[in-house]
Amino acid sequence: MAPYILILLTAFSLAVHAGEDKHEDENAGGVIEMSAQQRAAQGIEIAEVQSRTLTAVVNAPGEVAINLYRSAQVTPRITAQIVSRNAYLGDRVKKDQKLVTLSSVAMAEAQGALVEADREWKRVKKLGRKVVSEKRYVSAQVARQRAYATVLAYGMSKKEVAQLINDGDASRATGEFDLLSPQDGTIIFDKFMLGEVVEAGRLLFEVSDESVVWVEAKLRPEQAVNIRVGSTAHISVDGKNWIDGKVVQLHHRLDAGSRTLGVRIEVSEKIDLLHPGEYVQVALETSASEKRLAVPERAVVLMQGSPSVFKFEDGKLSAYPVEVGLNSAGWVEIIAGLAEGERIAVKGVFTLKSLVLKSQIGDDH
Repeated sequence: MAPYILILLTAFSLAVHAGEDKHEDENAGGVIEMSAQQRAAQGIEIAEVQSRTLTAVVNAPGEVAINLYRSAQVTPRITAQIVSRNAYLGDRVKKDQKLVTLSSVAMAEAQGALVEADREWKRVKKLGRKVVSEKRYVSAQVARQRAYATVLAYGMSKKEVAQLINDGDASRATGEFDLLSPQDGTIIFDKFMLGEVVEAGRLLFEVSDESVVWVEAKLRPEQAVNIRVGSTAHISVDGKNWIDGKVVQLHHRLDAGSRTLGVRIEVSEKIDLLHPGEYVQVALETSASEKRLAVPERAVVLMQGSPSVFKFEDGKLSAYPVEVGLNSAGWVEIIAGLAEGERIAVKGVFTLKSLVLKSQIGDDH
């Protein structure tokens, strides 16, 4: 009886090891055997490889620049001394927000002249044309208008001018006035000190709307042939994370030094990833297109450093290296390694990769 039991146990042990070896063989060498139900449970989908019309892409270096159409400079129009600062580098400001207070002798004289001219005009206007001569009436009107225009030209805001006139107090003609932000945006430049006397035209602040930036790409003339205004562009700082943009302008003159043609791309920047002066990679979609063998981008994974896909044949999924080419709108061109009509995994590919890697680790042990 004992020998009989020993024979049964030995046979059972051999059967178990044979089953384990068979399961390991199924995953060995990047080959995985799965039923339809198992594939569905793992989220793995199979599809035929087909040719698709892909848009050609041109790769070029680029540089991030501020959007000049959404930026403004703040400068004094007359020589003045800086009295106080009301905003700082990096501040987000609103249109007409006070940025800096200045003081000027010329402005004090202009403010005093406006107060005097406004009083005279109000008197003459009240008396009317029937009492005062036509010459005095017109002269007072013109003098008031000239004084009003002068303080505006010197840099006072209309709100400040209105307050000065309404007060009618000559003691308020101190020569102080504020420079306001001409738009909403972020202060990207401010270089001055309190007490400094600045000349007319001196740049004090630069305000830019950084929500939309420019990327200036440099292309060889032959690369730019099929680029159009409105073409889609993809921008990356690290080659991994990409932001979509749109071509808004094509330069019509070659750069004399590099002999390249400039392409201006507008990018909506909501996550503060791009910064003026930064060098980036640019992928521009062209108007040129043709049919190419292509698979979904998610179907391609790196196996041992090589782009690979999982072919589906006879109920088995096998990892095969492929040579890839053009990448466009979520599709990757296959130059070699696949034929039209072959079936591959197009979803759940990373699950398959992990199963293969797990089996290989098991083999090593």
